[in-house]
Amino acid sequence: QMDVHGRIREVLAETIREELPPEHQQLSTEDLIKALRQRGIVDDIMKELKFITDVNEKESTSAPKPSTHFVDREPPVLKKTNIDPTRRYLYLQVLGGKAFLEHLQEPEPLPGQVCSTFTLCLHFRNQRFRSKPVPCACEPDFHDGFLLEVHKDSLGDGSKMVDATTMLSICDPVHMVLIKTDTFGETTLVASYFLEWRSVLAAENGITNMAVELLGVGTESKVSVGVLNIRLEMYPQLNKVLSPEVTNTQFALEHQKTAEKERLFLVYAKQWWREYLQIRPTHNARLVKIFAQDENGVNRPVCSYIRPLRAGRLLDTPRQAARFVSVLGYERAPVIGGGAGKQEQWCTLLAFLCRNKGDCEDHANLLCNLLLGFGLEAFVCVGTKAKGVPHTWVMTRGTDGTITFWESLTGHRYIHKPINPDDPPVAEQPKPLYPYRTIGCIFNHQKFFGNCQPSDAVEVCVFDLHDESKWKPMSGEAIKSVCSPGSTSSVPPFPLLCASTLDAAVASNEIEVQLRVLVSEHRKDLGLSTVWDDHLSYLLSPALAAYELERTTSISAGNEEFQDAVRRAVPDGHTFKGFPIHFVYRNARRAFATCLRSPFCEEVICCRGDQVRLAVRVRVFTYPESACAVWIMFACKYRSVL
Repeated sequence: QMDVHGRIREVLAETIREELPPEHQQLSTEDLIKALRQRGIVDDIMKELKFITDVNEKESTSAPKPSTHFVDREPPVLKKTNIDPTRRYLYLQVLGGKAFLEHLQEPEPLPGQVCSTFTLCLHFRNQRFRSKPVPCACEPDFHDGFLLEVHKDSLGDGSKMVDATTMLSICDPVHMVLIKTDTFGETTLVASYFLEWRSVLAAENGITNMAVELLGVGTESKVSVGVLNIRLEMYPQLNKVLSPEVTNTQFALEHQKTAEKERLFLVYAKQWWREYLQIRPTHNARLVKIFAQDENGVNRPVCSYIRPLRAGRLLDTPRQAARFVSVLGYERAPVIGGGAGKQEQWCTLLAFLCRNKGDCEDHANLLCNLLLGFGLEAFVCVGTKAKGVPHTWVMTRGTDGTITFWESLTGHRYIHKPINPDDPPVAEQPKPLYPYRTIGCIFNHQKFFGNCQPSDAVEVCVFDLHDESKWKPMSGEAIKSVCSPGSTSSVPPFPLLCASTLDAAVASNEIEVQLRVLVSEHRKDLGLSTVWDDHLSYLLSPALAAYELERTTSISAGNEEFQDAVRRAVPDGHTFKGFPIHFVYRNARRAFATCLRSPFCEEVICCRGDQVRLAVRVRVFTYPESACAVWIMFACKYRSVL
């Protein structure tokens, strides 16, 4: 890259000319190194050298890998980015952070010690990047560069390189999300920031340095969490730099246009709400949600959280999409202090995916996006569950009018058949299976309906969306003005899903080995010895695969073979007990503690008797992002002594 040989030759020639008398122009190695040092070439080379460490050489304590399962020896991070010389790139470097005051007291991590880390996730025009994790500190040592391609979609792939004026019209920001991962692998969202990168178009030499102040999320959205030093550079350099007046005028115009559209929508929404209340005074108590706050405390129309999302080749069916959404972790938005109120926070898609967990609204929005991507007519429903707890779920409307509810937290589907309140009381009414009680409004990326039926109970609700006496619609034009992914909207573009980086076989193995140790230790404390039966453990695999298949497709298969194999493996006069359980995290110790709380599981793990043999099998099923479903089965066989 640096043409080292050429530079050393130059230095040699120069040194010989300048420093040595003509009679003995023989150089020793020391002289040469000294000359190179003086001209700073050695330092340059040391800086350019990338030392490649093999990521896969874990400590020898980790699970021995099965010989049948080959892991790429070459770590995937070393791919050199191919720079296409006909395209324009924005090189974004993060050069350290400062003033992360919450971590002021953190001790220096000892080498080899597990510590909390920060990871920075970026999204720009369908490109996603993730920084290397750095230890949490007051001045975290971020040192990462990201090469973002700047390309105008509407011009087609073969078009010429974009110039400064064209780039000025690309108003997509770089969305940066900072995630903190603690020592147990739990993630928290620290900050979410939209970086306006176009100031680099007016920079003198095509390089601009900026200090970006990150603000907290949710209740702390006005509090500073820290500052990142960022350097932006255009590749190849611009031949014509814009003047700062031009860029500032453009920003002001965009801001003005967006603000005007939002103001008009707000006026319309107020008018719509007044009309809605005039239908019936009781409508005041219905959950009709027109605006929702994102993680930065910004009020945005709910329709702007929805957009058809295609998962490429990562998900094959709508039901698989529902399964994927259900294995993303569920966590209520954190609140400081007590109080009955639920802190509301609808995360932007990137923040939800990077954190890998979120509230029921985040799950419902993502599921609705994916179902729309699969070509279904999907809506997010806002209403309540039992005891009046606010809840959101997803509904799809078939072409034949069939209404299906999808629970985004579990992946369950329910067919909705409305009860006619005018039916004679003799008719036996089936009790609905779904947990929903009332419904206030439904919406997707193009439509918004407020429920104006006499009762907002879900069981009597009729989903005839064309009947304005049942559902009051909002104007499609009004929604489009603020929610379509247009040139002037405050709605961030949606990221695409990423494939899983987890190796399912290795992860399954590691958890299994850890669980064996935990079970042996637990039994030892009870004064019991532990003998593992590897063959029986292996026989549990088909059951785990069948459970996951059933969760995804609602079809159960292969049970006969499993039962037959177990019967053959358990001799006459012996008893077999098995206990399957399902988690969405990979922390073996936490999973084991949860298992022990179940009396059935404890019965298996703490089994006493004659010729006790224990078995455990773990199967990790990976999904896009870093979501996974972990199935664990504990089993034992022993001679029944009556």
